[in-house]
Amino acid sequence: MNVSRLVVASLVVVLLVGFTAAPVAAQDGGEEAESGEGGIEGQIEGFIEGLGLAGAVVVLLVGAVILTVCVEKLISYLTRAALGLRVSLFTLAIVFTGIEFDDTVLALVLSAGDLEGAALGTALGTGLAIIGVTLALAAIIRPFPVDLPTDYVVLFALGPVILVPFALAGTLTTVHGLVLLGFFLLAFGYIILRERQRDTPVFRNTELGESLRADGGVAAPQSLSEIPEDRLIGGRSASGWPWMVLSVLALAGIVFASMLLEGGSEVVMEGFGLEQTVFGATVLTAILTFEDVMLTIEPVRRGVPEIGVGNVIGSVLFSVTGNVGVIMLLSDLEISRSVLTFHLPSVILVTTLAAYFLYSGELKRWHGFLLGGLYAVYWVVAILVFGGVPIGG
Repeated sequence: MNVSRLVVASLVVVLLVGFTAAPVAAQDGGEEAESGEGGIEGQIEGFIEGLGLAGAVVVLLVGAVILTVCVEKLISYLTRAALGLRVSLFTLAIVFTGIEFDDTVLALVLSAGDLEGAALGTALGTGLAIIGVTLALAAIIRPFPVDLPTDYVVLFALGPVILVPFALAGTLTTVHGLVLLGFFLLAFGYIILRERQRDTPVFRNTELGESLRADGGVAAPQSLSEIPEDRLIGGRSASGWPWMVLSVLALAGIVFASMLLEGGSEVVMEGFGLEQTVFGATVLTAILTFEDVMLTIEPVRRGVPEIGVGNVIGSVLFSVTGNVGVIMLLSDLEISRSVLTFHLPSVILVTTLAAYFLYSGELKRWHGFLLGGLYAVYWVVAILVFGGVPIGG
């Protein structure tokens, strides 16, 4: 078995273990979900509350610093892992940054606590925020060319559409959840296999894309600046496995920093007496999407948009298929009228528009303003007409 196949097999095993183990953890935390967050996030929030308002502000700053550093490291590590293992960087990016394990655990905990509606709202809200905030900001701050195969764009656009027949059925069951999980695994598996078979990876017009080939090219581009870990690992010609390990550690740091930001923001909200809907529509949404914003904008700035676009496509696909499917593993869910008539159509509209922009070959600044504007309109209509909106992040 060659290295590429071993990477794919390892990733599949991780996914299967995660999906089978998470429901057990969720059942244990179901009662905690009814009164508040449990587990590590609950402990972190309790610790931050003990620090007081000033301490919570410091935690927010520390979390932002940790997140920024870990994102920078993850970009460097994934790039070197792709070179060392001779696999597509887009493949590593869509798996490492696209699959939101923390969102999966949250969805299972909420579902086990009879809060399936909140879990579904969070999944749809995340998909919207990834496009309306993350991708929009990336386009506004630094427009960039996009080199994606048409079939990848089609899969991206189809993600939320898959939910339509289930929503029309009125009730989501375990069978529906398994179908959604199956679509998610097939979509990700298809992209991984397609990348292995391509002579050159996606974004071939970037410096890294021209240097890295799926058939074994390993020449490091000039833009790959040296980092201290190069001396520790043994240079860029070293095996990619040490970089994979460091990538996992950097990803863990990103998740931990996100927990600090979320816990700190909630304490600050309570401390300043801010109204939850207003705070959620402004500050909290920005904080919860900060991780994905960094994982999209920083790679674009550093000349490796494969990671940024992989994060967007992977996160949206996972949120509206895999994550929604996970919710159904523990309980059935009746689809509310607002989901069918407003929230889901909004996700479909914004995702389809984003897919068209990606298909056009270049993400322009006006694309970002339009996506961001539609997201703002969604918030206004949701609050004024439907009385609330899912918090995505």
